[in-house]
Amino acid sequence: MEELKYHYKYPHPAVTTDCVVFGFDGDRLKVLLIERGREPHKGKWAFPGGFLNMDESADEGALRELKEETGLGYADIRQFHTFTTPERDPRERVISVAYYALVRLQDVKGGDDAARAAWFALDDIPPLAFDHENMLRMAVKALRRQAYMEPIGRNILPDKFALKEISLLYTSIFGTDITKEMLNAGVIVPCGDTEGDLYEFGGKRLPD
Repeated sequence: MEELKYHYKYPHPAVTTDCVVFGFDGDRLKVLLIERGREPHKGKWAFPGGFLNMDESADEGALRELKEETGLGYADIRQFHTFTTPERDPRERVISVAYYALVRLQDVKGGDDAARAAWFALDDIPPLAFDHENMLRMAVKALRRQAYMEPIGRNILPDKFALKEISLLYTSIFGTDITKEMLNAGVIVPCGDTEGDLYEFGGKRLPD
C-alpha cells in the first residue's frame, strides 16, 4: 500500500462492521452468533464482524468477516445503523457499521478469531458482548420494517408455497399470524393453477 500523502493530526476512530444474520428453519427465526476466541469478551457470544481493511468498502468488509468467522459464503446484507457510543469497545474508539440479512438456515463453522459459530432461537439468546443486545433489537425492527415495505422471503421459500409456509415465516418475524392481512393487501395471491392450494408473492406491500 502506498504511503499516505496526508495525515490527520487529531485522534480518529477505528471502523468495524457487524452482521446480524437471521435464518429461518421452516418454523422459527434464528440468529447467527459467534463465540469470541480473543479478548475483549473472550468466550462471550457476539455477531460476526471485525475491523475494516484500508482497501475495502464497508459492504466488502462485512461479507469478508462473515465468511471468515462463520463460513457463510454470501448473504444479501442491508445496512441498518451505525453504532457510535464512545465507550462501546474497551480497546479504543470504535464505530461499527451494522448490517442485517435473512437467509435460509445452513451449516456454519467458526473460523479466524471465532471459536465457534451457531444458530440461536430469538427467544434463547445468550448474553452478548459489546452493545450487541441493542444491535439485535434494532436489527429485528429493521427486518420488520422491510417486511412491511416489500415482500420478504423470496430467497427462503419456493416460488409457489403453501399458506402454512408463508404464515410460519411471517409469524416468526412479527410474533403474530398476519396471513389474512397479507391476502387482503395482495402481498400474497393464489397461484390460480391446478397445482393445489398454492400461493405466490403478489408484489404488494402491507398497509401502514
